[in-house]
Order: sequence, then C-alpha cells, then structure tokens
Amino acid sequence: MQQDESKLIKGCLKGDRHAQEELYHQYASKMYAICLRYSKAQQEAEDILQDAFVKVFKELKGFQGNSSLFYWIKRIVINTALNYQRSKLYLYPMVDIEDMKNTPSQSFKISEYSMDELLNMIRELPQSSQVIFNLYAIEGYKHKEIAEMLEISEGTSKSQFARAKQLLQNRMQETKKNYGRG
Repeated sequence: MQQDESKLIKGCLKGDRHAQEELYHQYASKMYAICLRYSKAQQEAEDILQDAFVKVFKELKGFQGNSSLFYWIKRIVINTALNYQRSKLYLYPMVDIEDMKNTPSQSFKISEYSMDELLNMIRELPQSSQVIFNLYAIEGYKHKEIAEMLEISEGTSKSQFARAKQLLQNRMQETKKNYGRG
C-alpha cells in the first residue's frame, strides 16, 4: 500500500471529511464509468455509485491492503451494481447455451467506434446480457465465477455472453451500414 493511500485511509477512518472527499474525488470518476456499464440510465449509475461509496466508507475499516485500494473499491462498486441489478435479471429471460442457434460470427474493428458509441451499444443490450458481458469481457471474470455471483448455471452465463456478442455485432453491422463505416 502506498504511503499516500495509507494516510488517506487513516484520515477517512478518523472521520476526516477532507480525507473522505479526497478519496471520493480520487476514485469516483473511474467507478462511475463502471456503474454506467451496469446500468441503463445515468441516474441509475449515479445511484449505484452513491450506494457503493456509502459501503466503501462503512467497510473501510475492513480493508487489509491485500490488493490496491482501487481494486478493493472496484469490487465493492461491481457488487453494488450486481445487487442493484440482480432483482431485475429475473425479469428478463435467459436462454441456456443448448437452446441457442449457431450463428456465424462477423468480425468488426472496434477501433472504428468511439468509447461513447461502444458504451451506448453495451447499454442497449438486454439487462441480463449486459451484466454478463461486462463481467466476462470487461471485468475478466470466468463464466463459473459469474454463474456463482448471479446464481445461474455456467451454461446460461456462456449463452448470455454469446447473445450479447451477437447483438453487439448486429448493432455494429447496422451502424456500419447507416454511417458507411469500414
């Protein structure tokens, strides 16, 4: 743990408002980007971020420094986002991998799209596919871990990821046609 990080944590644990504000400002924008990936609307992302930082300050005494503060906070943000979305996931049908048709995959250059365009495409995905796509493709979790976190089968995680990829490819193809990319 870095000296500045340690000092910041100690200040927060003592209830120092300045230290808490500094911690928030140091990590909020990066964590907000994560919240946006797990939400459908900006207000929802803001709510998730606020709830997550309440948990960060509440649980900071349990931070042991086994990982960086960034990754510890990131884990809280992701868990908060998942908890926020968990009840919604059951409103959307999830197909198991055995039920999916084999569809040919197409190749696209992601560099043709801005970060905002990609983020908007991900946010347009059905909720269950969006969450699983984020966990697997962006956060780097394995399908087994995702299945445990979301209390679904590993096959469902894989099929939702495949569905998300197919939907994103379709959206990219549509954008390519509409705007003459590639």
